Amino acid sequence: MTASSGAHKPGSDLPPIRSFAFGAHTWKEVAHLLLNLPTALFGFLATVIVVVLGSGLAVTVIGLPLLAAGLGGARLIGRSERARARALLGVRVEEPSPLRAAQAQDGFFPWLWTALKDPVGWRSVLYSVIRLPWGVLTFGLTLVSLLLLWPVLGYVTRGLTNVDRAMVRGLLPPSGELERRIAELESDRGVVVDTAAADLRRIERDLHDGAQARLVALAMGLGLAKEKLLDDPETAAQMVGEAHGEVKLALQELRDLARGIHPAVLTDRGLDAALSAIASRCTVPVTVTAELGERPAEAIEGIAYFTVSELLQNVSKHSGARTASVDVWRSGDRLLIQVRDDGRGGAKLDGGTGMSGLAERLGAVDGLFTVDSPVGAGTTVTAELPWRERVQGGGGRR
Repeated sequence: MTASSGAHKPGSDLPPIRSFAFGAHTWKEVAHLLLNLPTALFGFLATVIVVVLGSGLAVTVIGLPLLAAGLGGARLIGRSERARARALLGVRVEEPSPLRAAQAQDGFFPWLWTALKDPVGWRSVLYSVIRLPWGVLTFGLTLVSLLLLWPVLGYVTRGLTNVDRAMVRGLLPPSGELERRIAELESDRGVVVDTAAADLRRIERDLHDGAQARLVALAMGLGLAKEKLLDDPETAAQMVGEAHGEVKLALQELRDLARGIHPAVLTDRGLDAALSAIASRCTVPVTVTAELGERPAEAIEGIAYFTVSELLQNVSKHSGARTASVDVWRSGDRLLIQVRDDGRGGAKLDGGTGMSGLAERLGAVDGLFTVDSPVGAGTTVTAELPWRERVQGGGGRR
């Protein structure tokens, strides 16, 4: 007998219940309900008792560490319960981010405080408390249904497991938006640190291989010219002339390096003038349109400047374009940048042109970065940054 019972609701992701001849999904639900009792007993003994003992002994030296250990164990129980629900009930709940304890050098008490205020651990403890009586009830009802109430087994298991699904979704997910935001900020912090370290290495390399090497050669040349000044003034004059040329080249390299750190035109005249200066150096004719009215925070200006600078370098080197444009404007509390070209297209975030690095750098400050580049139809890159008001006295328009 396999007639449909009609219990399946339209739009549900669960299969319909079939009396007497049950499918694999129903048997997974039965297995889950029968496992409720042993897992609930284990969870209660492993976490709740430790937490209760730790709370009762909080005035002693071992109480709070024991409580922290209980919360850590509750986290592990929650992870195993999410895995069991995923395998047997088809419930997919995201894993919380790892507990970020204080750094080791901060000492024992900062770590202890971080562990004691873990919301994921406390919700897992509550889950373990509720699960014990629920596990006893579901084990008994499922066993009775298997032995005496076979025709309604599917209905019983579906109703009981729906309660289990609700408990898993309600008590064992990450801590909502706050949890997600913490994980994002931790990831972004790593990107910022890596980017800053890479920039410092680039500056050190440019100084060592460029201006520093040229200044060393200049000092040596002037020393030789000084020795020949009395014996061979013509050669000395020639060497001084060569040194003068080296000084000019060294100054130009230092200017280029300073522009790469933070250009003076950006500080003095703002983003509009700075972007026009970049566009004038591009090998492709570039039209710049900036409608800002006022200036954003210095850090945002700097990120916007270097984003456009790298994008225009890509236009020069890779696009094969005849023209390009840069548009910058403010929309609410966001700064928007759009760089377009009429080149060959086909650009990708992972295409080796530095765009993935730009996307990471913008993401670290709550920015967005999108690339639209169909083959043969040019490339449009849109970047979005938080505006953030400029601090008074921080270098307004002069």
